[in-house]
Amino acid sequence: MPIKITPTVLTIAGSDNYGGAGIQVDAKVIHTLGGYAFTAITALTAQNSTGVKDVFTIPAQIFKTQLTSILDDIKVDAVKIGMLANAEIISIISEAIDKYKLKNIVLDTVLVSSSGKALLEPVAIETMVKELFPRVDIITPNIPEVNTLLNTKYTGKSDEIEAMAKGLFALGAKAVLIKGGHSQDSQLATDYLVGQNFKISPFTTTRLHTTHTHGTGCVLSSAIATHLAKGEILAKSVELSKAFLYKTLHTASTIKFKYTVENDTRKEPLL
Repeated sequence: MPIKITPTVLTIAGSDNYGGAGIQVDAKVIHTLGGYAFTAITALTAQNSTGVKDVFTIPAQIFKTQLTSILDDIKVDAVKIGMLANAEIISIISEAIDKYKLKNIVLDTVLVSSSGKALLEPVAIETMVKELFPRVDIITPNIPEVNTLLNTKYTGKSDEIEAMAKGLFALGAKAVLIKGGHSQDSQLATDYLVGQNFKISPFTTTRLHTTHTHGTGCVLSSAIATHLAKGEILAKSVELSKAFLYKTLHTASTIKFKYTVENDTRKEPLL
């Protein structure tokens, strides 16, 4: 009887003690989709439904040891990169990508939390662009992140997508998934996959108005990495992951809060 091999995904991200984003939700998604999650934690965060309260960056040597302990031992089929914290951690990841010849790498360009807390030192953004963009297979920025990276004021209209992609390709990206969650379309949520042939592939679902918005980018990027690990091509991985995210949002149940507040803006986790 043949031995069943489980696809492996290494997630490099911050820890979210609220359980809705970062390492915690990445692992949930990877295992739900049939993969096995290995982790390397870049930072510890203290957060809840109202936002990020504090961040502690993991010392560089400990982070490096986390990476090498896995990569010296396990054949990794795909990598998801999320919160990076600082330039030193980025350089360690870049070296590991080259040394271990890592493939199927998805970079979720996390810059700021939804509550406004910086998750990557501003001076490290240039390092991320220089060292990681050319090394990863796809980046998955939302509209505010595109604007930060390009110093632009795009709103997410369909006729802006090619210009956004060209700007990101000029920074070294190989493929981009421009996420439409922040677009002004109140009815539809469209993500655009663009390769260097400038073929634009839209992936559209009905926009769901929900409180379950914490960690959606992490869910999508880790799902893409898992499908790549399972052998799917990039476009199919994005299609399957977009459908998975929509289903997860559509069927999410609520959690109990200890109190209620007027004009509640708290964000619930998806998984």
